[in-house]
Amino acid sequence: MSDKKRLFENFISLTILQGANYILPLITFPYLVRILGPEKFGLISFSQAFIQYFILITDYGFNLTATRQISINRNDKKKISQILSSVLTIKLFFMILSLLLLYVTVSLFDKFKYHSYIYFYTFGIVIGNVLFPVWFFQGLEKMKYITVLNISTRLISMLCIFIFIREVSDFKYVPIINSVASILIGCVSIFIVFSKFKVCYSIPSLKMIKEQLIEGWYVFISSIATSLYTISNTFILGLFTNNVIVGYYASGEKLVKAVQGLIQPVSQTIYPYINNLAQQSKERALTFISKIFCGIGIVTFATSLFLFYFSHILVNLVLGTKYEESIIIVKILSFLPFIVGLSNILGIQTMLTFNYKKAFSTILILSSLFNILSAFILVPTFKHIGTATSVLITETIVSMSMLLYLNRKGIRFFGGKQKDV
Repeated sequence: MSDKKRLFENFISLTILQGANYILPLITFPYLVRILGPEKFGLISFSQAFIQYFILITDYGFNLTATRQISINRNDKKKISQILSSVLTIKLFFMILSLLLLYVTVSLFDKFKYHSYIYFYTFGIVIGNVLFPVWFFQGLEKMKYITVLNISTRLISMLCIFIFIREVSDFKYVPIINSVASILIGCVSIFIVFSKFKVCYSIPSLKMIKEQLIEGWYVFISSIATSLYTISNTFILGLFTNNVIVGYYASGEKLVKAVQGLIQPVSQTIYPYINNLAQQSKERALTFISKIFCGIGIVTFATSLFLFYFSHILVNLVLGTKYEESIIIVKILSFLPFIVGLSNILGIQTMLTFNYKKAFSTILILSSLFNILSAFILVPTFKHIGTATSVLITETIVSMSMLLYLNRKGIRFFGGKQKDV
């Protein structure tokens, strides 16, 4: 199969996936926010934001580093088996560690004690995430498996939500449904990996584990840093305010992210392709990246304008009249698709591909510290509006910092001669 044909097929698979990820939540999301109301929806959102930290720990950046390794060694089955064994072992260890950390947290802090069972129900998503080797399928550019499995998870969750969630008191079933669906599909994905691709698991050596930990370190730090101005915002808001305010912010943010997620198929499709292309020719890789940068910029800017001008209609249509406070959130965050779309090309597709991992991590860490500082200043006074403002400013700083760094390294996106990378 030619590179272009494989790239096109992967793009179609991930476009279908993202379409499902966009459409199916839009079916259940309006239903949930109306049934649960801002308070219980806020609690569910807060618990999901908290559990995301454990997903970050168990991922350890493998969705990028392991994807790259699998892509480069795709024709060496023995090497792929070694990578798979090492990554799965590390992720399982981190999962057990995360469960212990969760137990300690809900035992010690009053904020988590009252609804402690919600956090344990939600933790099932971590288990499912560990079992589902997205990085393996991405590295082999077999995106159709990711598409089918993810859509299956969404469909199971959607059907169960309509069956079991009928009134406010049913809120506790939401994390159970999401966790069971995630674990089920995770088990199916592992079965496919071992049966279809004929790889085998073996207990990895300490040397192999150490290599994987070192390889993923900078990406892991970057992921943690990124979380400080993504999932942490909902978490910090919940610490300073209440579940109702969190509900207003989380629902508005989810609406923006649903639209923002439409660019995800492009990112997931081109990352292994660009890495493989860079191994052959750095010049060709840079040319391809430049074209993608312009295309993503145009599409996401138009998307952001749409969100800004139609925020009132979208909120009333999707969330309902109880969420008028979410309109301002959608307006403030409306330009995130544009800003984040560009930072994805600048950071993940370019800086990581050309091994600027340390600079990538530094930019995200410093930006995250700024976000935390601004959140602590803005949230107590401006609540959900302060959170949204902090996010927008931070994402802008991230994109501008990456653009300036790459420009200094001779990688330019607005004309001018490229330097040797």
